[in-house]
Amino acid sequence: MRNTQIHIQDDFWNEYSELVRRTVIPYQWEALNDRIEDAEPSHSIKNFRIAAGLEEGEFGGWIFQDSDLYKWLEAVAYSLRRHPDPGLEKIADEAIDLIGQAQHENGYLNTYFTIREPGKEWTNLYEAHELYCAGHLFEAAVAYYQATGKRKLLDISCRFADLIDSLFGTKPGQMKAYCGHPEVELALIKLYSVTGEERYLNLSLYFIDERGSRPNYYFEEWERRGRTNIWAQGEPNLEVYQSHLPVREQPVAVGHSVRAVYLYTAMADLARLTGDAKLREACERLWANTTGKQMYITGGIGATHLGEAFTFDYDLPNDTVYAETCASIGLIFWARRMLQLEAKSEYADVMERALYNNVLGSMAKDGKHFFYVNPLEVWPEASAKNPDRFHVKPVRQKWFGCSCCPPNVARLIGSLNDYIYDVSEDGRTVYAHLFIGSELSFEAAGRAVKLSQKSELPWNGRVEFSVAVPECGDGVSFELALRVPNWFQEGRPALKVNGEAVDYRVEKGYAKVERLWGDGDTVEWLLPIETKLIAAHPRIRADAGRAAIQRGPLVYCVEEADNGKPLSSLSLAEEPRLAERAVSDLLGGCVVIEGNGVVAENSGWEEDRPYRPLNKRSKEVRFKAIPYYLWGNREPGEMSVWLRY
Repeated sequence: MRNTQIHIQDDFWNEYSELVRRTVIPYQWEALNDRIEDAEPSHSIKNFRIAAGLEEGEFGGWIFQDSDLYKWLEAVAYSLRRHPDPGLEKIADEAIDLIGQAQHENGYLNTYFTIREPGKEWTNLYEAHELYCAGHLFEAAVAYYQATGKRKLLDISCRFADLIDSLFGTKPGQMKAYCGHPEVELALIKLYSVTGEERYLNLSLYFIDERGSRPNYYFEEWERRGRTNIWAQGEPNLEVYQSHLPVREQPVAVGHSVRAVYLYTAMADLARLTGDAKLREACERLWANTTGKQMYITGGIGATHLGEAFTFDYDLPNDTVYAETCASIGLIFWARRMLQLEAKSEYADVMERALYNNVLGSMAKDGKHFFYVNPLEVWPEASAKNPDRFHVKPVRQKWFGCSCCPPNVARLIGSLNDYIYDVSEDGRTVYAHLFIGSELSFEAAGRAVKLSQKSELPWNGRVEFSVAVPECGDGVSFELALRVPNWFQEGRPALKVNGEAVDYRVEKGYAKVERLWGDGDTVEWLLPIETKLIAAHPRIRADAGRAAIQRGPLVYCVEEADNGKPLSSLSLAEEPRLAERAVSDLLGGCVVIEGNGVVAENSGWEEDRPYRPLNKRSKEVRFKAIPYYLWGNREPGEMSVWLRY
């Protein structure tokens, strides 16, 4: 984006940014140091201390454990960018010193291979996550440098990137290979953006071009390892790792969902930076499949816990779903890059859907408990006793042995200001993708402009913009493009400039108004927020005969705490008569939806009699639905997004 500065000031999102700053970041630092009682240990800091020679011991945790510290540092960087904090910066600087002490003379950095398997570096690219961890290091380094101006982590990263660049490629003696878990590709582009080193951009492109073009590589590597794997059974599964075809030829999203969207994010970045038409076509094709046929209404992706993966078109079970938090975050990364390729509202619609529902719902209101899996239907007894549902938790966890998701949430919320606007290269068009209270400073026609946004979302649809063009009496001409959200609303949003209704044209889902803007001009964007019952595509079998409730960007759910159990017996009445009600004493304040429903009359059943002749007797009830992102913050119980009708 052109030279801009963006600062968030929003009633709804300030609560979350402050939660991240005051609670999540300190809590996660304690977790990384294994100081959270009754939580799974991280081993992260201990591994770095052992690798640095500061203490003795064995490597602990997963092979990719280094990445948790890197993502935490990235979240810290975004927090420091908004709120300078000498104490937090000192802790981060000491962690960076520790990382530097663990780095090898040649630039290599990975605590697993340093401690457990020295000499076996780069022998298991299929599973070992070396380049994945490097990628998260690079992202943290870029963010920390931009926030503080300090180069130490950036220099550590460049040394490692230079080593990788010398080892991988098409030159004699180089490895023609790529990582099983995409991440380094998008990170190298970030590294290029701050260093100007084209080698990093070219290396990212090499990894993208190589993926799937020589599928036998992973088999050759497997044979050299004596046909042994870390986790997987048998020979490599190329679809799981998006290596079955060259990326430009892949027709649909397959395999591990986080890997997929990290890959697609890098592809979109490269399509923009290189003008590669085939790469762009692949991004658009994969986007259409992912969001049109394999995405949950909450913005979750990944239908099965087996491989944490996509399955096939329209296969979206609610109770055995995976919908990993990291996958939705990766989907947001990808949507952001697609917006930079082309300003189309569908990309921002998905970005908003995943953000307000799946991602926010993954973290408890206390900032200390997290979901890895984000289900749309929960039966706690099945989660405890059915092996097919062990991955579905009715309560958020303090931490995970594989804790990729919690620091990912922290870094996304910390960097949210980067997702709100775009300004065209010539400064003539300003796009508002998300309606989040904020202040944008940019240049138009060589003049400094400040655009301030006040938003009442997600509860109300009034958004106001004010324009400041100081020392410019004759005003500045530019086009303001406001997203028309896909909330299933009826009617056309009203647009007023200085209190007067104005007409606008809609282009690719954005309402556009071009004029000479003067200092103090105001814009009102009045979005109709209506409670709607939403149906699923007929081919989504899990939702046949069922409806979901959505109000504005928020998907709703019913919980046992409000409606009793079993929720499976609750149906919408023929005339649900949905009503909205703002409440201040529930879960920090929200809008709840109440409606008429019916429950099956279940009296007379004998405990040891599983079946009897059909009896359609039912009774009327009044049900209550809450925003999905707030579920699971009270006593454990059943939950469901979709209701029978």
